[in-house]
Amino acid sequence: MYALCLAFIFLVQRIECFYLNRSGYPKPNIVMVMSDAFDGRLTVDPGNRVVQLPYINFMRELGATFLNAYTNSPICCPSRAAMWSGRFVHLTQSWNNYKCLDPNATTWMDVLRQNGFHTQMMGKLDYTSGGHSVSNRVEAWTRDVPFLLRQEGRPVTDLVGNISTDRVMIKDWETVDKATQWIRHSAASLSQPFALYVGLNLPHPYQTQSLGPTAGGSTFRTSPYWLQKVMYDLISLPKWLPLSVMHPVDYYSTYTKNCTGNFTTEEVRSIRAFYYAMCAETDAMLGQVMSALRDSGLQESTVLMFTADHGELAMEHRQFYKMSMLEGSSHVPLLVMGPGVKSGQQLSLPVSLVDLYPTLLAGIPAPGGLSGHSLVPLVTRSGGLPGPSPPGWVLSEYHGCNANASTYMLRLGRWKYMAYADGLSVPPQLFDLTLDKEELHNVASKFPDVCRQLDKLLLSIVDYPKVSESVHVYNKQQFAVWRKTLGGNYTQVIANLRWHADWQKDVINNERAIDEWLMDS
Repeated sequence: MYALCLAFIFLVQRIECFYLNRSGYPKPNIVMVMSDAFDGRLTVDPGNRVVQLPYINFMRELGATFLNAYTNSPICCPSRAAMWSGRFVHLTQSWNNYKCLDPNATTWMDVLRQNGFHTQMMGKLDYTSGGHSVSNRVEAWTRDVPFLLRQEGRPVTDLVGNISTDRVMIKDWETVDKATQWIRHSAASLSQPFALYVGLNLPHPYQTQSLGPTAGGSTFRTSPYWLQKVMYDLISLPKWLPLSVMHPVDYYSTYTKNCTGNFTTEEVRSIRAFYYAMCAETDAMLGQVMSALRDSGLQESTVLMFTADHGELAMEHRQFYKMSMLEGSSHVPLLVMGPGVKSGQQLSLPVSLVDLYPTLLAGIPAPGGLSGHSLVPLVTRSGGLPGPSPPGWVLSEYHGCNANASTYMLRLGRWKYMAYADGLSVPPQLFDLTLDKEELHNVASKFPDVCRQLDKLLLSIVDYPKVSESVHVYNKQQFAVWRKTLGGNYTQVIANLRWHADWQKDVINNERAIDEWLMDS
């Protein structure tokens, strides 16, 4: 009996210490699956009822689910820069999809490698500067110019294949096949722990090819196979504010995303159904990774994490895509399962992607200057390593295209507070997420004291008027340099970016607006 008790104590310690990385015990393997544009509300009740996501639900049952996880910037590259660096966007100056981290920036994967992990990174990374289209960066640089031009294609759906077509996003499936083959044939034979990152494009909308090579992603594409996973009778039809009463930044976003026109009820329902079907395909890819870990005997010694860089509005607030602090765009999934993680946990504390850096190190000394806090104490059976707990608030910021002012979001308790630009020239927004989950009632004027308190807290975290001015200066400088490099081709090039249909309606005034913006001190 004594020997049995000792064996049980050793087993409990071993399970707990897989994740805690105490000296003398084996380190866990780490696998992160990061999708693109996955609405985090689909991983919690009641959002998870609208589409079948069996592997996400499996993670919910056996692991921990963060009910209020947020991106630190609702766009691909800046969000991923925050996740990989563990630092807020304003600290790394990741202003848009073109301006993010330097290639030599130290990521949590680098730290793991330096501490004995075998590391593998597969699929979509997108956290360093220099990527994305010319249109994307020019639209971000010129967001302060007082013109309104549609920058995106109207959102559409595209049904492909048949009832047996289970592989629609071929590029992602190739990434998942590569990852699962590596797990099955290489990972199990390693003499050291491994860290594997798998980056997916889904459920990000596809490029609308009919609009030409500069087009953005406005096509929601899936097959009948995945559509059958969607519960059509549970698809909610979002309520829209009239265009005339929208917040000015939200109106700008709706207009530049080409969503001010008429949409039938069936169009909106179809876009949402196709998006959910794309999420189901993403879930199946996660399932392939989980199966490979199980079949290779690695599930019990591997911490698995599923998250996303941002969400997808899917026609909520008369918008699609991201670039917004509204829930569909800013709320991301975050699920963790593995040795030492409590099963069936649902954690309501607001957290964000910068928390993943210290979490994944779990006992390895972290570099200074990180913005996040380890989530290990929240998810482990024993309470985890000592250290500061997450503060209970989340900061997200946005400085890119499709929004005509730098935006700062603070989530604390029931409140979501959004400040813009210098805090004076654009009115703030305040939502009570307990009473107004759809975020249709801006109560900033009703609760001025709450706004003042939250703005004071926000200013203690980031001097946002100063940051906004830095972005403003950067945008002008970058645009001026870009224009100079084009020489005599400038007029032709700028007229043929994604906004070409609207630009060519009034070329002279559009060029004049840019000239006046550049001259304005």
